[in-house]
Amino acid sequence: MTAMPDHAAGPRPVIAVMMGDPAGIGPEVVIKALSSGAPQAYADYFMVGSAAMAERVAQLIASPLKVRAIGHPGEARGNAGTLAVLDPDPAALRGLPFGQPNAQAGRAVRHWMDICERLVSEGAVQGWVMAPIDRTSLKMGTGLAESGEAVLEDVPLLRISGSLRIVPLSEHIPLREVAATVTPERVSAMIGLVHDTLAGWGVEAPRIALAGLNPHARGQEETAVLAPAVAQARARGIDASGPVSPDAVFRQCLDGRYDIVISMYHDQGQIALKTAAFEGACSVHLGLPYVHVTVPHGSAFDIAGRGIADARSMSAALLAAGQLASGRYAMRPSTTEHSRS
Repeated sequence: MTAMPDHAAGPRPVIAVMMGDPAGIGPEVVIKALSSGAPQAYADYFMVGSAAMAERVAQLIASPLKVRAIGHPGEARGNAGTLAVLDPDPAALRGLPFGQPNAQAGRAVRHWMDICERLVSEGAVQGWVMAPIDRTSLKMGTGLAESGEAVLEDVPLLRISGSLRIVPLSEHIPLREVAATVTPERVSAMIGLVHDTLAGWGVEAPRIALAGLNPHARGQEETAVLAPAVAQARARGIDASGPVSPDAVFRQCLDGRYDIVISMYHDQGQIALKTAAFEGACSVHLGLPYVHVTVPHGSAFDIAGRGIADARSMSAALLAAGQLASGRYAMRPSTTEHSRS
């Protein structure tokens, strides 16, 4: 993991925000989140997408932000009260209907994602946030069945919602294949990545818990793989614990006993997060030399264009991106209580 640069004493970071599928709730939640002014305490933001759709949505939700077209990221700095939009094709997408897949929207989303990747690779921005997209639109417009995030499929995804932070050892694989992924090499590598990432964020002695794979953390994998991996990590000076019973470890993280939990598979952690703290959740890609944050929900075509979308996850994503890029991410607020047993 390349440590995030500390911008606290230097220029404010600039964050690109890809507006998501323009026919979905992406533009709405981005504009709502930026209208609060809270993310701007940490960074300057601009939207990559359709200026026409941004203007339409801003009027729909009566946003106080004034849409302003820009030609490069530097123009997004120091313009309070405005929504800077980098639009590579201002004539496109005018009059696009809300709430349904569209090939033109899919092509635009793919192009906007490429722009964000280019800007971050060039160092023009310090990170980017992706609003929700629609895979059907993308496939209609580009022939791709996936979002383009598939290039990051081997990059672990940290889910954050308040004090609950979870990264799974494996993602979207059948449950019958999960046990085979719990290997000494994979577990040790994940512990190391998580430790180095959190340390790079300025977290002193990150407290990492491993969830058990089996009920009550009693099984062959716990004995042969997880317990030895924890022992090896502790011998290297890493504050690792476990394996901890999966029916208790997430509650313990919420209570502040651990900074992060490594779950053994996707749903093991996602069920806990979506039950306890889904509103306001966001996801951070680990191991990249730049900040890349997404939201854990879709484009919600059924409510698009109605002005009723919940922007809490997007607010969390923008805040996380700004805090991480500026070196001001606080994993352990001073008011957090760690005493519950």
